[in-house]
Amino acid sequence: MNIDPIAVAISFGVLLLSLTIHEAAHAWTADKLGDPTARGLGRVSLNPLVHIDWIGTVLLPIIAAVSHLPLIGWAKPVPVAIRNLRHPRRDFMLVAAAGPISNLLQAIVAAGLLRLVWSPAQPTDPGVLATILFLAVQINLLLAFFNLIPIPPLDGGNVMLGLLPPGLAVPYSQLRQYGFIILYALLLTAAASAFIMPPTNFMMRILIP
Repeated sequence: MNIDPIAVAISFGVLLLSLTIHEAAHAWTADKLGDPTARGLGRVSLNPLVHIDWIGTVLLPIIAAVSHLPLIGWAKPVPVAIRNLRHPRRDFMLVAAAGPISNLLQAIVAAGLLRLVWSPAQPTDPGVLATILFLAVQINLLLAFFNLIPIPPLDGGNVMLGLLPPGLAVPYSQLRQYGFIILYALLLTAAASAFIMPPTNFMMRILIP
């Protein structure tokens, strides 16, 4: 296998920062909407150590990087006491949406900075900074659309629970107990790519023409 350890390290660093901001966004939003649980656990933080999940943040990304697969992953879920939220159903949906929204914002900011330091028309090598910014755009878009897969406990599933009428939300929530089984099946069969890659490629063409 042809593995570039520097490229793997850079990609992993970008992913770790992106996941850290993603989880901090969940925690900050929950705190602002009335639930201090995450703040009390130190999760309103940009310290990646408080958010790491050893499988989703370390093992899966390393396997993806050395296998030349799309770099995605997840961090330790932010606990939310729904009863503390001022408008539980609506606010839990907003807390869930905060993570993917943070990734989309990170991608937009990175794309803007990339335009300042490099242009595709330049014949020269893009350099380390441009490479990091390009990876930040790509990885954050992958994370955003991965997390928007509408399967609990992913953010997309929790957003869906807030959008569905109560009569449908209750049975839909029962998928949560099988969520990771379904998710692993989607990842292993590449079905997840069919959901993630089209919007990622579309946004890449917009952000980096």
